[in-house]
Amino acid sequence: MAERPKPHGLSGTLVAHIDPKSAAAEAYRTLRTSIQFAGLDHKCRSVVITSSSPGEGKSTTVANFGVVLAQADTRVCLVDSDLRRPTLHRIFGLGNARGLTSALLEGAPFSTLAQPTAIPKLFVLTSGPLPPNPAELVGSNKMREALEAAGAEYEMVLLDSPPIVSVADAIALSAVTDGVVLVVQAGKVPHEVIRRAAAQIESVKGRILGVVMNSVNLKRDGYYYDYYRYYHAYYSPDSKKR
Repeated sequence: MAERPKPHGLSGTLVAHIDPKSAAAEAYRTLRTSIQFAGLDHKCRSVVITSSSPGEGKSTTVANFGVVLAQADTRVCLVDSDLRRPTLHRIFGLGNARGLTSALLEGAPFSTLAQPTAIPKLFVLTSGPLPPNPAELVGSNKMREALEAAGAEYEMVLLDSPPIVSVADAIALSAVTDGVVLVVQAGKVPHEVIRRAAAQIESVKGRILGVVMNSVNLKRDGYYYDYYRYYHAYYSPDSKKR
């Protein structure tokens, strides 16, 4: 089967845009629905997506979650608040000369520096120049005020944050946003580390909206066949259902 070409400048990790009928894209739409239901009693306009340790897929989750929200006609701003190892500018093929740090230091609204993407209604505020004090910057009153102001411009603001156990940035962001999604790579991190990450979020009264499990072996866990059969029956070219 030939590889599906990807749009110029976009990373192949944007599966929700490149291959919207894939099983992975469907999983991100399920996440979108879950977050929408989580916000029925307490509106979620700003959500931090983080992990307990590096390499668990948080940035990929942020990017694809943003794509499926925009596909549902939601105006979304992705904020790269990982001011240590920023990634979103590379995923979307954007420049990073100015971004979040510029907005906070200059007192500028996110909307003035957020860049449009190839996906309608999806904008990215890259990290900008890396500061010497990331945790203090993202946990500042300026950050809180900027997030509140962004609520008037965007229906959803998603923040990519450094891993919780490594540094304090994600904990600071948990205290100034409406909720937190924890990304966990199956089989990589001990349960105790995940529990510690959750406890740290709750210690600042952060609201954990849910956990995203990455790299789950569906064949091993016995779900693969049923899901594969359902998925291909639903999206079969000969089927009238879509």
